[in-house]
Amino acid sequence: MKRREYLKTIVLGSVLPMAFSSYGLSPYIEELWDAKKKVKFKSQWDKFKDMKWAGPEYWGNRLQDWEIRNGAVECVVVGKERNLHLLTVMHQHGDSALDLEVTIAIKHPDLGTFDKGCVGMLLGAKGNFDDYRSAAVFGKGLEVGLNTKGQLQVGKQEIKTPFSEIPKTFKLHIKTKPLKNDEQTLVVRILNPENNKELFESSKLNVKNKDLAGTFALLANIDSGRKVEEKSSCSFSDWKVEGNALQENETQLFGPICFAQYTLNKGKLKLMAQCSPFESLEGHAVALEIFKDGVWKTISKGELINGGRNKLFEIEDWNEETDIPYRVCAELPQSNGIKRYYYEGTVKAEPKDKEELNIAVLNCNMHFGFPDQDIVDNLDMLSYDVCVFLGDQFYEGTGGYGVQYEGDYDKRCLDFLRKWMMFGWSYREVFRHHPCGIITDDHDVFHGNLWGCGGSHADTSSGFGSIAQDSGGYKMDADWVNMAQFTQTGHLPDPYDATPVKQGINVYYTQWDYAGVSFAILEDRKFKSAPKTVLPEEADIFNGFIRNTEFDIKKHRDIDAELLGERQETFLKNWVDDWSNNTQMKILLSQTNFATIATLPKGATSDDMVPSLRVPEKGEYIEGDDFTKDMDSNGWPQKKRDETLEIIRKGFTFHIAGDQHLGTFVQYGIEEHGDSGFAFTGPALNNIWPRRFWPPVNASNHSVENPAYKGDFEDGFGNKISVHAVTNPYNHHKEPAILYNRSTGFGMVSVNKKKRTITSSCYQRFKDVSQADAQYPGWPITVTQEDQLFKKAKFVLPELNIASDVLPIVRVLDEQGELVYSLPLANKIFLPKVYKESNYTIQFLIDNELKKEIKAKSSLENVGAITVYI
Repeated sequence: MKRREYLKTIVLGSVLPMAFSSYGLSPYIEELWDAKKKVKFKSQWDKFKDMKWAGPEYWGNRLQDWEIRNGAVECVVVGKERNLHLLTVMHQHGDSALDLEVTIAIKHPDLGTFDKGCVGMLLGAKGNFDDYRSAAVFGKGLEVGLNTKGQLQVGKQEIKTPFSEIPKTFKLHIKTKPLKNDEQTLVVRILNPENNKELFESSKLNVKNKDLAGTFALLANIDSGRKVEEKSSCSFSDWKVEGNALQENETQLFGPICFAQYTLNKGKLKLMAQCSPFESLEGHAVALEIFKDGVWKTISKGELINGGRNKLFEIEDWNEETDIPYRVCAELPQSNGIKRYYYEGTVKAEPKDKEELNIAVLNCNMHFGFPDQDIVDNLDMLSYDVCVFLGDQFYEGTGGYGVQYEGDYDKRCLDFLRKWMMFGWSYREVFRHHPCGIITDDHDVFHGNLWGCGGSHADTSSGFGSIAQDSGGYKMDADWVNMAQFTQTGHLPDPYDATPVKQGINVYYTQWDYAGVSFAILEDRKFKSAPKTVLPEEADIFNGFIRNTEFDIKKHRDIDAELLGERQETFLKNWVDDWSNNTQMKILLSQTNFATIATLPKGATSDDMVPSLRVPEKGEYIEGDDFTKDMDSNGWPQKKRDETLEIIRKGFTFHIAGDQHLGTFVQYGIEEHGDSGFAFTGPALNNIWPRRFWPPVNASNHSVENPAYKGDFEDGFGNKISVHAVTNPYNHHKEPAILYNRSTGFGMVSVNKKKRTITSSCYQRFKDVSQADAQYPGWPITVTQEDQLFKKAKFVLPELNIASDVLPIVRVLDEQGELVYSLPLANKIFLPKVYKESNYTIQFLIDNELKKEIKAKSSLENVGAITVYI
């Protein structure tokens, strides 16, 4: 073997270079050692056929703006801040010599007509957080390339070139060399890509290492004003990134399988894999595999066929009693054969015998803390069995660039997907190994507020703002709404009644039975009436608020308006009486709660001021607020709100909600305070709308430990609520204030099936969950199952002593045969309570079969006991 080859074998086998210094071979060894560390990245777009995705190594801003065409990646629009970030290579310290190159072809015939812009590369891209994902979405750095007039741009500096306009094709070559003072020299060359002839070379420019530290991106940043022109600006090919001390990490690929979420219900597994837009690749496939008996087995396989680019796997008769590893495999055809990519997770064994089921509660997720790793890390420290995301997984402004409301259908799908993918990029580790319930709220379908009116279409003739929303219905077309809904909720158990609503918009409200807990999942926006269409014109409704201060909404309590709609009311009536599948406790999941737990400065007729309201100091009480009358909440319409509570309390139902941007724990009241169940609304993950609750009370003795906002109240619509805890914002004097000062965090609800208790925990963001002060003041709070109905019941029926080894389900019916409540007993002794003096029938069921019934009359006093033989 030749000496150089022998030395290369030894050195690249990790033998230290200094071992050879005594042989006078140090220069060559150092060269080889540098070669070992050197990262040499090269793009491979030429291996793919055309598709609407740049590949797993990249993140495009925006997703719909970058496609592979003819072996190159093309920016298919003209617009500001269009960039394509490389995910797998980082220049961590900015001190490595760089050798960068890319070939650029100008596609727009009149690019020179735009006054500002840069086509080239972005170096040292950094986001708001020290994370490659933050850099990919929000990264800013040193722009290097040619501007629209053909002159060299390096940062804010413009350097004259011999070009009178930007060349139609050119190769951009950037080379840096470290100096000794935390700087590098940077030289830019413009070459003819056909023969590599040099057309221009800049003088040496000094650049700080800190300005080169970060990630790399391609730039097609053309200032077209607020308008985006649907014409290609340029394409890029043969991108090379080389450096001696770069960091390369293949685990930072995103896609072609981005994430997956699943539920398990009555032996049926539904797993939804979120894919990148590679559906146009002929011969592609997406498969679900499980690891069993020591091997991976494919159990389902198919193609991407929908605008959401997701693949739903439905597996019947899933009866596994152990955790089963799964992986989703994407097979992508390339010019050199099929390449397989995998995303792995775990289908947990249903913890049927576990005494306590822990539910992670999350909602309202703007991008302020993206990629939200602190949330994921804190949840990882807690033991949870299920996670639920209760709406607003993203907002219209998530990731910047606003919303593409109109134009090409598929581009609007991709616009949605970019925001949804950011959500998954943040939280996929939360649901990679846990079943997950997700429901859509207004922002998830690009609404600020949503009154669905049974699926009708909103009047968008005046635009897509509040006027359109107030008209009722959906602003986006039905196909798009179905795509957005299915992408987020398609993995939920099958709908209770899958009949579409108006326009053919699908429904997903359903029942999810898991480990002895039955969840009712509602769509409390879809059927709801629009207040502007049912209230008198004199109310002067705008964005769900009453602008006429003389109008008394409490006088319109019995107005003919829908909340959940007849179909969901029927569903709930059946659900509260269904204790099959060994269900012990019931939880209702919805977008928002059945009250309006918020205040605004007295006289306010809009909540536009909310983001700019002064944030008080800790322990301060805000004076001068009054209860809001926001009809975006389920406090309106009041009559239907009360009817809903009357239904769900029959199943001793605990309520978990999202949407309100304010963590709260309350007890509902219908006829009197406390005669209905409790509700926990989790705090916002990232709070875009920091609501508050400062009711007009005597606050002279207010303190953090004894807050004056606790107690019995009537909200702005006259609904009775008993407030136990609230996550009011206060000034933390920390940055970023938009995260610290807006009462962000997440919840945890622990359901103890043996003790029949529900404990709600409410964790502050950026607090170590293992510490005593991790939760918001007032939490944790524990209530019992019976508290959901019996708290204020004054009348009793005879005490029941069950003389049976099997505990029955008890059903109590009134004189008309209507259900008062039903409950699976936890103990052999049970004291039934009711709210009225009357005659009742008590039924006893085992395995849903009626075994016995007795008649009894209620009394204010204990009337003795009955031994029940079953």
